Amino acid sequence: MEKFGICIIYLFLLLVLNKQLYSNAFSSSMMDEEALEEGHNNVEKSITDHGSDMWDLEDDEWQMVQKKGNQFVVNDQPFYVNGFNTYWLMVFAADESTRGKVTEVFKQASSVGMTVCRTWAFNDGQWKALQKSPSVYDEDVFKALDFVVSEAKKYKIRLILSLANNWEAYGGKAQYVKWGKDAGLNLTIDDDFFSHPTLRSYYKSHVKTVLNRVNTLTNITYKEDPTIFAWELMNEPRCTSDSTGDKLQDWIQEMAFHVKKIDPKHLVEVGLEGFYGPSTPQRLQFNPNTYAQQVGTDFIRNHQVLGVDFASVHMYADSWISTQIADTHLPFVKSWMEAHIEDAEKYLGMPVIFSEFGISSKDPGYNSTYRDTLINTVYSSILNSTKKGGSGAGSLLWQVFPEGTDNMDDGYAIVLSKSPSTSSIVSLQSYRLGLFNSLCSSKCQWSCKKKKMLDKILYHDEL
Repeated sequence: MEKFGICIIYLFLLLVLNKQLYSNAFSSSMMDEEALEEGHNNVEKSITDHGSDMWDLEDDEWQMVQKKGNQFVVNDQPFYVNGFNTYWLMVFAADESTRGKVTEVFKQASSVGMTVCRTWAFNDGQWKALQKSPSVYDEDVFKALDFVVSEAKKYKIRLILSLANNWEAYGGKAQYVKWGKDAGLNLTIDDDFFSHPTLRSYYKSHVKTVLNRVNTLTNITYKEDPTIFAWELMNEPRCTSDSTGDKLQDWIQEMAFHVKKIDPKHLVEVGLEGFYGPSTPQRLQFNPNTYAQQVGTDFIRNHQVLGVDFASVHMYADSWISTQIADTHLPFVKSWMEAHIEDAEKYLGMPVIFSEFGISSKDPGYNSTYRDTLINTVYSSILNSTKKGGSGAGSLLWQVFPEGTDNMDDGYAIVLSKSPSTSSIVSLQSYRLGLFNSLCSSKCQWSCKKKKMLDKILYHDEL
């Protein structure tokens, strides 16, 4: 703990001394592209001048991400996350004409220091389906997922793989219910997905198949591959038919145990949006609206399940509060993040990742400057937690796309090559988190080369 404290002091001094250098790039009130580009260039120069030694880890082996208290670690060294979502990677990889877009998005994300991507490891009964019917798979699509995993590793990007969808896109729980009806089951609502034993068995079989998959390109079993950061039980599970939350809670308990039994090495998260439920009436005030407490989820209770390693939270002020860009959006984002970071520290004792956030270009009042301000707000909240050793472990933009994929854009797509100001903000966040990841090592005795490199950065005449 003493070494960690020294590390935090050094890094605090570093951030203070860098404040003047990067003030233009981080100011949300005076955010113009020229200032941000200048900040980006300063970071590039700093990394070029000092980075080769600073990022030289003592153990270059690609290892599993683990959890230690309320932080992620790799090789007993902190691992703070700056990442993104691109959900359609498997489907694009399944077609030779679009496979190159997978490489392109990883390459662009890596160039700005992003280290984690969240994407789908499901496509149920739809076009380019991975699972054509219960336990029946398209090997070509599975090979496409193999490609996604193998390509991610080439660019040192780890994957959060989601195993099912609450929504109808890519099949979702509705497709599982359809399969059940086709098999003669008496099912009435999509939420039967969570409670009917046969549908549970369909899902568990899918989990087993994916986790035990041997990658045809790397010959590594998925459950043994450090490229996979974590398994996500489901994208945004909701069970609106049971506002008590008991039905969903029971499903989470069974499925988290099921995943861990097959794969005890990887981390597991639920995929929740973060809404507070009946178990914590004192926290309902932080929900974006009254409907949020009626969808069958319960942030603290759901994450106290045995086998769940970290918390997930999503943030969409433009969907939850108003589509019109409003003054209330940013204060909501700040309070939403602070509440969940506090809960992760006090009640859960685990890291929390804000695994989806963004703003749609289709919203009335939208402009790119506001988007940059929103991203800066999220990043600042993560940094504030990071500097204290708190539970705020990172964030994932929704969503990063390469050029030429406009047909997939839901309004939230960010093409980094076309967005220099946003790209600069992402780069700077990656750089700052990278300092914590590479310098705050329990193996560093502060007489090693990292200490000397930190001194150079602290006292270099450029600063």
